[in-house]
Amino acid sequence: MPLLTKNDAKRPKFDVQYAMCEVRCAICKPWNMDHKPQTTNHEPRTSNLAKEGCIISRLQRMRQQMHKERVDAYVVIRPENGRYLSGFTGGEATLYITTEKAFLLTDFRYIEQAKGEAPGFEIIKTGYNHFISLAETGRQAQRVGFEGDFVTYENFGKLKNAFPQAELHSLPNLVNDLRSVKDQTEIKILRRAVAIADDAFASVLKSIEIGQTEEEIGIDLEYSMRRAGASGGSFEFIVASGVRSGLPHGTASSKKIRLGEFLMMDFGAVYQGYCSDITRTVFLGEPEDKHREVYEVVLAAQRAGIAAVAPGRTGKEVDAAARKIIEEAGYGAYFGHGLGHSVGLNIHEGPSLNMREERVLEPDMVITIEPGIYIPDWGGVRIEDIVLVTENGCEVLTQAPKELIILE
Repeated sequence: MPLLTKNDAKRPKFDVQYAMCEVRCAICKPWNMDHKPQTTNHEPRTSNLAKEGCIISRLQRMRQQMHKERVDAYVVIRPENGRYLSGFTGGEATLYITTEKAFLLTDFRYIEQAKGEAPGFEIIKTGYNHFISLAETGRQAQRVGFEGDFVTYENFGKLKNAFPQAELHSLPNLVNDLRSVKDQTEIKILRRAVAIADDAFASVLKSIEIGQTEEEIGIDLEYSMRRAGASGGSFEFIVASGVRSGLPHGTASSKKIRLGEFLMMDFGAVYQGYCSDITRTVFLGEPEDKHREVYEVVLAAQRAGIAAVAPGRTGKEVDAAARKIIEEAGYGAYFGHGLGHSVGLNIHEGPSLNMREERVLEPDMVITIEPGIYIPDWGGVRIEDIVLVTENGCEVLTQAPKELIILE
């Protein structure tokens, strides 16, 4: 497709949107935790998860896990775990789940929202310190589980004070393991999050101009996704051109793109709380033989990784299938990260795909396949898709083209 120049038809300018982002409004900067919470038009306050009965099922499976771990109560502080188990999308909440009841502790700002979003939970109004209300609610608990990978040392002390009579058990994987296998509601949402990112890539390709900065491309990607219903980007976008494409996490800079170099774009959308993740690398102008060679090696490795995905395979085995291609081509030293990771309410979830991962894949896990080659002072290539593990292999959810796109 043609590459626009400054003298060609201009792409749309989004000065108003950019200005809104600069003042950190609630719509453009939902990650600004100091800002007053506001409802947006992007995500309904009444959770779709609640409507479809998923929350009740998740609580049942949660209690089954609690029984296996021999705890009679569990405290949830991590926001993503709280949203997964309750459907509550507000900013401040603690869950207290027992073998028979489920409590959601939050303050005045979120009481009505919690009532509408968290079926099966008794809503308890608290002050600033949720642990005081926990102490009153959980007096009978004898063995209490908590998220040891998230609770701070300070909050652990507060937990001990809240449950002086109980044994505390760090059980971070209790909820993480539940979240690793997606239900059909989650898969539906993730499909949409992936499609939003696909469409943004197609849209931005039409507007790329020589002389444009990496930061401007990142802004255009996010604007396109927000227009399609995303509540934001799923991480700080990587837009890296030229030698900067050799930086695996080269976040967008003020560098201007120019002919004769790779342009790597790694981005994703948050849709109804769930994250997508895609990387595509294009070339500006006419590529040299080495550019084509490196790109084809990465593409072959990515296809090998996808072909290796199946239930029962470990993350280590899938990683090895892709890594072998790159190593045999002589570029093994330039592929230093894992092949992929799971996605969901967090951009990085487990299990991962790397040289150490022994956990096995299961149907309905959603993972990325993203090999890359990064050569210092030259540049790099990464290609990334999101795939859904199925009963017999996998389904590639990402639909953006993967053959080398040359913009000239």
